Amino acid sequence: MQVLLGGPRGFCAGVVRAIDIVELALERFGAPVYVRHEIVHNKHVVDSLRRKGAVFIEEAGEAPNGSTIIFSAHGVAPEVWRAAEERNLNVIDATCPLVTKVHMESKKYAREGYSIIVVGHEGHPEVIGTLGQSPDASQLVDNDEDAWSAAVADPDRVVALTQTTLSVDDTHEIIGTLRERFPNIVARNDICYATTNRQDAVKELAQQVDVVIVVGAQNSSNCNRLREVAEQTGVPSYLVDDASAIDPAWLEGKERVGITSGASTPESLVEGVIDLLKPDSVETVEVTQENVEFVLPKQLRGDGAEQPERRTKIRGGAT
Repeated sequence: MQVLLGGPRGFCAGVVRAIDIVELALERFGAPVYVRHEIVHNKHVVDSLRRKGAVFIEEAGEAPNGSTIIFSAHGVAPEVWRAAEERNLNVIDATCPLVTKVHMESKKYAREGYSIIVVGHEGHPEVIGTLGQSPDASQLVDNDEDAWSAAVADPDRVVALTQTTLSVDDTHEIIGTLRERFPNIVARNDICYATTNRQDAVKELAQQVDVVIVVGAQNSSNCNRLREVAEQTGVPSYLVDDASAIDPAWLEGKERVGITSGASTPESLVEGVIDLLKPDSVETVEVTQENVEFVLPKQLRGDGAEQPERRTKIRGGAT
């Protein structure tokens, strides 16, 4: 058996930043530190941080008055900030800067009188946070059918914002429908670099293997999109939390196995899959290299603007 690894894969800069924020907050403020929602969508990451003293909650109101709370990488609506302020919480914002950019776009276009169409998956934390930036001007479009039925106040003043972890190809189709309906639409390309790179890599990978295994959480949008993108090439593709979820039947008669992982998946889980397969060789199919790093929140930086040494080491991306 030969294993081909997708590259880039695994942690993106936003995930590295979010995990570092929790670990540094625990060092600086001591346990417990409260985290609203899963800091990133991966059970192994969450369990590791929980063992270090992080307490995961669903709403800011669950944190004791005056305690430290961290908002997850997915971002939150302004009402969540207000709830935290009412409880005098020490807020540390781990929202991915690329999600924050989408929030700023929403506010800008709302001020300018645009109808805002948010292209994304209903119920996803990132989408909830983006819709909450300008709730009176925003609506969700989840698929092409929604795009055909969307109603706006002025067809000439419409903007489309996108969830950062969507399928590039599926989003292109939805935006195409919206352009057909609203020719003057402003279509923002908000899908992040890491999502795009990992989908490009899995497309290339899928052309060279008999089966694709995506390592990542079942509730992770970017991991699910990777599996879908691989499957659309015609290759059997599976999403697994870790090596224990692999069905040996998937590998029967397969000589070339492709493995990749989502932006919230630790590399150790990929290594666990390789150890299980015991291949004769391992190669990497790399479409690009990443070298991105985001600044930490001011509460967690060193003296001046200097950042403490980052401790979350990742492969093929930022450190």
